[in-house]
Amino acid sequence: MGKRQSSTPGCGGCLLIIVLILLAVGGWQAVGNFVSWLLLLAVAVPLIGAAAFFGFVYSMRKRAAAYERSQTASHNRFVYLLVNILVSIAKTDGRFTQSELRTMLNFFQHSLRYNQEQMYWVKQLIKQARDSSQDLEELLTEFRTSFAYEPRLILLELIYQIIYTAKPVLEQQLEFARRIAAFLQISTYERQTIENKYRYGHHTSGASMATAASQELRWRTVLGVEENADFAVIKKAYRQLSMQYHPDKVAHLGAEFKRVAEEKMKEINAAYDYFRKKFERG
Repeated sequence: MGKRQSSTPGCGGCLLIIVLILLAVGGWQAVGNFVSWLLLLAVAVPLIGAAAFFGFVYSMRKRAAAYERSQTASHNRFVYLLVNILVSIAKTDGRFTQSELRTMLNFFQHSLRYNQEQMYWVKQLIKQARDSSQDLEELLTEFRTSFAYEPRLILLELIYQIIYTAKPVLEQQLEFARRIAAFLQISTYERQTIENKYRYGHHTSGASMATAASQELRWRTVLGVEENADFAVIKKAYRQLSMQYHPDKVAHLGAEFKRVAEEKMKEINAAYDYFRKKFERG
């Protein structure tokens, strides 16, 4: 014969045991008090949870509003237009998907390094942009009249960055990016340099960069120069890009966009150093 297995009482059994103990010790009054306490707990826990949630939301809203007030008008308008333009590009197929929303939020959180308050602010901007009827041309017209050439380059850089973050990269969105560049009066050379850089990074993602040929291709793409360009052409391209992406020219847009320009300048300087050393060696 098999051994009889003893089983421990479940929650219902435990509750029955407690009721019996209370009945034996304090009578029906003790049982009534216990039941009242359970009912109070059942009501209080959800209320406390709801209060905590709404308290958190209220706190985040206050902190996000304080952050927005602490920034310059140029910064806030730049982010507003950036968000609305990105949402308009995402809606080119007539809808704004959860995948596109995640891509956009990841972009602000990881590429621009936004903290909790900034992310709450951006989420509200995305929500407003998603429901907005403002068309892309209207947004771009405002951007072109509000910002100089250098911030326009930063905008285009960010647009390509988020397009190439998504998988798959949609040709329809790339075409929109090209039209945006033309509308913002960004030169074909500048637009091609930015697009080629992200296309190159997309195609070589995860691949080995060990060969000299692949390194040279990378740096040529950064500077936007042809394969057989001499050092004079490379130096000219370097000087032009250095002036246009100088961090001081976009400092008024905020720390995150100045950082974008600084990272771009690191790339430009690294590319120039590569070719300078190459030509010095002969």
